[in-house]
Amino acid sequence: MLVAWALSLVNPAPLRLRRLGYVRQSGLLHARSRRCRAAWAPHLTRAHSVIIAATEATARRRSVVVLGSGLLDDVPLDALADLFNRVILIDAVHPWPARLAARRHHNVALVTAEISAGLTDPGLLEICTAADLIVSANLLSQLPIVPIEAYEARGREAPPELGTQLIETHLAALDRLAAGTGRVCLITDTVQRAEDRAGRVTDSLDLMLGVSLPPPSQTWDWEIAPFGEIGRRHRLIHRVHAYPDWRTARA
Repeated sequence: MLVAWALSLVNPAPLRLRRLGYVRQSGLLHARSRRCRAAWAPHLTRAHSVIIAATEATARRRSVVVLGSGLLDDVPLDALADLFNRVILIDAVHPWPARLAARRHHNVALVTAEISAGLTDPGLLEICTAADLIVSANLLSQLPIVPIEAYEARGREAPPELGTQLIETHLAALDRLAAGTGRVCLITDTVQRAEDRAGRVTDSLDLMLGVSLPPPSQTWDWEIAPFGEIGRRHRLIHRVHAYPDWRTARA
């Protein structure tokens, strides 16, 4: 917790987004990703391969947009910077490791935006519409977290359908983008299950909050919290769905 707290202090972000809790959430994710580096490695490798496959299938490579770029752990930034004229990373918080990585490439730009709003900002929509490839990487299930926590921080209960609406809004935006001239690549965790050391499932959670997704091109398990992270006797595993071509998946 001390690491997450320290990161929340040093990671830059507009005051409005800081007050909403995005910097705190980024710090928690950053700290967990470092603690669980070995457990996350297979998932990150698979995510990289899906994004690279989507890149190789993209005919024009003028610009690529990454929604929810975050720490860039699941984004093959070097490959994207080599293959595209311009790489645009969009997130509410760009932690210092991501900023330093971006500085190594002359064609990488950072855009700070609250993606949970559904890409309704005209400037953000213009950037995405002009892109040849749009990547939504391990973002979809995260969209409801900060908005719901913002209600709870004010001592209020979030509207029961808020999380579902945010997920549906993001998917609707991806549908519109996929209907244009660009390719959309979606990677998202869909179900969380808790397992004990005997491999028994002790609990499960629908991360899509009831929203249905089409059959994925690839699936795999992501050990997001290995034994010892949340307790000695349990671990958390997320089921991941990958869609290198969202338009085809939706057809």
